[in-house]
Formats: sequence, C-alpha cells, structure tokens
Amino acid sequence: MLQYPQKITLCGFGGQGIILTAVMLGTAAVTKGGLYAVQTQSYGSEARGGQCQAELIIDKNPINSPVAQEKNLLVALFQSAYEKYIPTLDENGVLVIDPQLVTNLTRPIAHTFAVPATQIAVDLGNRMSANMVVLGFLSECLGMLKEEDLMDVIRTQVNPRFVELNLKAAQAGIAYAKDNDLYYHG
Repeated sequence: MLQYPQKITLCGFGGQGIILTAVMLGTAAVTKGGLYAVQTQSYGSEARGGQCQAELIIDKNPINSPVAQEKNLLVALFQSAYEKYIPTLDENGVLVIDPQLVTNLTRPIAHTFAVPATQIAVDLGNRMSANMVVLGFLSECLGMLKEEDLMDVIRTQVNPRFVELNLKAAQAGIAYAKDNDLYYHG
C-alpha cells in the first residue's frame, strides 16, 4: 500500500515522454483519485536527447511546496539520470528502472523493479511508447491508479493519433507486472 505523500522523480532523456508521464500521473491523481498533485520539470537545453526529469508530489492533503528533498519513488530510464537522482531516493523507497538503459546500480534500494519498457514498446511497434509501458506498470505494481482510470486519462491527454498505441503500451505494462507477479507490498 502506498503511503502519502508520494514524492516522485521520473528521469531519463528528452524524447522518452518523461514529462508527459508525470503530467498524466498527476492528472489521474487529481481527476480520478480525488488527490492533490504538484508537478515540476526540467530538461537540458538540447531538448531531445538531453537529460530530463519531472518531479511529482501526490498527497491526500493540500501540498505547500512543489519540491521534496527526499523521494520515495524514482523512475529512471537512462543511466546518467539514474546516477544524478539516486541520491535523492529514500533507502526504503521504490526504484523502477529500464534494465537496458540503466545497467549499473550503485546503491541498494529496498524495492527495485526492472521493467524492460523500451523493449516492450519496440515489440509493440514504437519505442516512443515506453513511457506508457512504465505508466501501466506503476498503475498495477504500486496500485497508483485503477486500470480504467489510467485508460481514460490516456484517451484525454494523448494526441488522438497515438491513443491506440499508448493504450496498448499501458496495457502491456500492466500485463508485465501481473505476468511476473511484481507488486509493491511496502
């Protein structure tokens, strides 16, 4: 069971949909979960290909600051981003990585989940949907969202051209958690 507030960092490189993932997670928390959420983001001047990160705080109570020094969830989709943000993750937190892109774990974290999101997305036909695989995985593994709420948010937040692909990718992330019995029991 997740504890609140959830203090989350999602990080990777520009073009992976890191910021969209955070926005969708926050939107779902507010519109579907009746929770409060604040989100900030940053990315290198290179934009696509440069390091990028989004921070999200979700809570049952109003949030007074958009920043948290220590996080309880880190999603890292690139090695250098992992290295930069792993010091901010509580040792009892949750770490989600793409093992093809984060290959050198430098710090033991109590709950670490390796999700081959990029490969799953490639298998679906478009590597750009790896972020939706992660979103589906988070939804199922951590119980962050109900599946139908996640699908509704994807339908409303994603460009109509990519809705079907993103729905399939999120479902693949959910299936990966289920098929591998990957659940956070905190």
